[in-house]
Amino acid sequence: MTDFLIGPRPYDPRLTRSVTSVDHEGLRREVKVVEERPLTIFLNSQEIVTAMTIGDHPEYLAVGYLTNQNMLLATDEITDVDYDQELETVVVRTTRQTDYEDKLKKKTRTSGCAVGTVFGDMMEALPADLPATELRISWLYALAKQINTAPSLYLEAGAIHGTVLCHQDRPLVYMEDVGRHNAVDKIAGWMRMEGVSASDKILYTTGRLTSEMVIKTAMMGVPALASRSGFTAWGVEIARQVGLTLIGRMRGARFVCLSGEDRLIWDGDPKAVGDEDKRHRRKGAD
Repeated sequence: MTDFLIGPRPYDPRLTRSVTSVDHEGLRREVKVVEERPLTIFLNSQEIVTAMTIGDHPEYLAVGYLTNQNMLLATDEITDVDYDQELETVVVRTTRQTDYEDKLKKKTRTSGCAVGTVFGDMMEALPADLPATELRISWLYALAKQINTAPSLYLEAGAIHGTVLCHQDRPLVYMEDVGRHNAVDKIAGWMRMEGVSASDKILYTTGRLTSEMVIKTAMMGVPALASRSGFTAWGVEIARQVGLTLIGRMRGARFVCLSGEDRLIWDGDPKAVGDEDKRHRRKGAD
């Protein structure tokens, strides 16, 4: 079993609920479904957004969301992150006085499931160029096997996305949520609060490689993004603009690289990679 620093919680009773179903044979069965809870994020005294989430790691989600929206700056000192479970709120406090009234008026509804939202100019804070870090094919194959066979909420209840922060061939932090953007924000929050460098990391996600996913990855400073799913044209365009290595449609030995192919080290043998076990396959459609 993969030893994550933070891993999925497939058996946490707070994250799923048992409901009675009727299957295709007319038989009643108990099945687990994923919980959805609102979480309202404040930056100092200003309400920023209410996100639908499974409810784990609310502090990481709040800090990561604000960081990826460029509302928390790299120079900001966070003095407190206060989560109130009863009120379903997180308040992130900083030494800098903040006021994003104008930015909140300019809102873009993204293609992210569970209604992703980006405030302000989506491109304003993107790095000019990400670190030119090599990516070994053998790492991709090793990561896919470890991640796809690890116990997860997806395998327990479905209807959820996963995102994993990796270093070379080792998965480090595996977050899940009803929206892939939430899972990425949790990782961004963990990296910021733990002071983890992004320049040598890989981000693996189960969802589509949309503009939102590419922007968030670039905002985090992570130089490589890989997915089991496909691409959008704007996502590819932005990845090429900022120098992000973009890998998609990973299935067994197969994958497609649409950005950063000059950084790939071809040290893996596709013929040595077996087919995925059916139980651990994701559709990867969203």
